Amino acid sequence: MNVYPFIEAENASTTGNVKRSCELLQVSRAAYYAHRTTTASPHERDDITLTQRIIEIHTRSAGTYGAPRIHAELAATGHHHGRKRIARLMRTQGLRGRTPRRWRTTTVPDPATTPARDLIQRDFACDATTINQRWCGDITYIHTWEGWLYLATVIDISSRRVVGWATADNLRTDLIDQALRSAVTQRRPDPGVIFHSDRGCQYTSSQHARLAQQLNVRLSVGRTGECWDNAVAESFFATIKTELLDRQPWPTKALAHKEIFTYIEGWYNTHRRHSTLGYLSPATYETTHHHPQVA
Repeated sequence: MNVYPFIEAENASTTGNVKRSCELLQVSRAAYYAHRTTTASPHERDDITLTQRIIEIHTRSAGTYGAPRIHAELAATGHHHGRKRIARLMRTQGLRGRTPRRWRTTTVPDPATTPARDLIQRDFACDATTINQRWCGDITYIHTWEGWLYLATVIDISSRRVVGWATADNLRTDLIDQALRSAVTQRRPDPGVIFHSDRGCQYTSSQHARLAQQLNVRLSVGRTGECWDNAVAESFFATIKTELLDRQPWPTKALAHKEIFTYIEGWYNTHRRHSTLGYLSPATYETTHHHPQVA
C-alpha cells in the first residue's frame, strides 16, 4: 500500500507534522523525503533539503534553537536563507526554540555590611578589548531528589563566557570563593580584574573580601533589589534553567553536577550561539578577536 499520499494529506490539512505522520504509518522520514524529491518541484525539493538541515541543527541543540540561531548556524556553513523561510519550515515540522523565563533573586543581602561600590554601572556591552577585565557572578539553586544543589558562576561580561563555576549542597561563602578561584586559575587575568555581583551576604562577607584581595580582584556590587544591575549573570541562569535544569528531574546531585559541566564546557561556552555576540559562541567570539589572554 502506498502510504505517502496519506502523509502528504495530513501535512497539508493541518499545520503539518511529517514526523508524527511517519511514526503513525511506520515509514521513515528519509524514505518519505526521498519520495517527495522524485515528484516535487525544484522549490519544494529545496524546501525538503533545507528542512532536513533545520531538523539536524535543532536536534544538535537539544531542541533549544529557534529560527534566529538556526539561521545563523546555516549561514556559518555557507547556506544563506531567509529567517522567515526557516521559521515557516520549522512550523511545518512542529519545531520551536526554548525561551528563558524571567529570573528570580536567590541571594539575601546582609544589612550589617558595607559593600563595595558599583564599578560596572550596568555597562554590559560586549567588547573584545575588555575581555578578562570585567567579570560578574551569582548563585542559583537546583532541586534534586537528594535536596538542593547550588551553582555559583563567574562570567566574563565582554564575551559572556563562563570562566569559573562551582556547585555545593550549601550556600556558604566557600561556594562563591571556589568559583572565583577557578576563574582566576583558568584565565590568569591581569591584577585589578573587576568581579561584579549583587549584595548577597556571601559576596559582601569579609571572607570573600580577603580572597579577592589575595587574588588581586576588585569587588563591585549592584544596588539592593535591582536585578538589572547584575543582568548578565541572571540572564545566564535563565538560559541554563530553560535549556537544561528545568527540562527533567534530577535524582542525584552528582548527576546534576555532571550535566551542568557538559552544558557549560561542552555546549554553552564552545558552541551555543549568543545573540549579543552577533550569534557567535563565547569561545568563537574570543578566538575571532585573537585576545592574547584567552587560553
